[in-house]
Amino acid sequence: MNDRRILITGCASGIGRDLSRTLVAAGQRVMATDLDPERLAETAAGWSSARTRVRRLDVTDPEQWQDAIEAAEEAFGGLDVLVNVAGALVPGWSHELSDAAVDLQIDVNLKGVVHGTRAVTPGMMARGGGQVINVASLAALAPVSGLAVYCATKYAVRGYSLSVAMELRAHGIAVTVVCPDAVQTPMLDVQRDVEAAAMTFSGPRVLTAHEVSEAIVRAMDERPLEVLLPPSRGWLAKLADLAPLSGRVLEPVLRWQGRRRQRG
Repeated sequence: MNDRRILITGCASGIGRDLSRTLVAAGQRVMATDLDPERLAETAAGWSSARTRVRRLDVTDPEQWQDAIEAAEEAFGGLDVLVNVAGALVPGWSHELSDAAVDLQIDVNLKGVVHGTRAVTPGMMARGGGQVINVASLAALAPVSGLAVYCATKYAVRGYSLSVAMELRAHGIAVTVVCPDAVQTPMLDVQRDVEAAAMTFSGPRVLTAHEVSEAIVRAMDERPLEVLLPPSRGWLAKLADLAPLSGRVLEPVLRWQGRRRQRG
């Protein structure tokens, strides 16, 4: 892949950790960010300071976004790619979630993506191009009971990504939304013992963080509008979304299947 200057969020674990390590190993210039500085330091252990930067970033804070973008542009002479990976998930029935749990998921998953995209856009416009990659979920394509608020935020991320892609295309800026199925990350671990989250485990297998990282790296070269992982489950989700009433038939079966896999 070409030499790129990349800022990634959510690098303390999961997809963000694997992606940042993959890109650094490939010789890319990377600013890895996260809210948790200690675990972020673990991610970056052994990196060369000449081509990498590590920075604490609260994606819900627009001012911190501005500071992070400015720091990356100063360190690397600009930014070619922003990858919004940071996410939050609190499983459970919607009416039982606390107000704080609702706000957390909306603020991190949706507002964090919007703040980051808006912050990086002016510099990319001035340089004549760039790319924003937003990690959503297959929960952005079809309803998922037990994860209603999370699902709503991912629907919104996908809608925002597709819409802002239209706005920025004329400026040479590509926007890609990546929609993976369940991924083996700490976010999955918090759902394993929660019965309401059984739908998460309804697929034939769980993706690895590296599989998602590889798809994101390919997206940097190909610049697609949307990536579904795996494609078969993605198109199944899209079909289900075309006929919402089908969920009444499919949901009990998928929930039973997911519950079996949770227990296993």
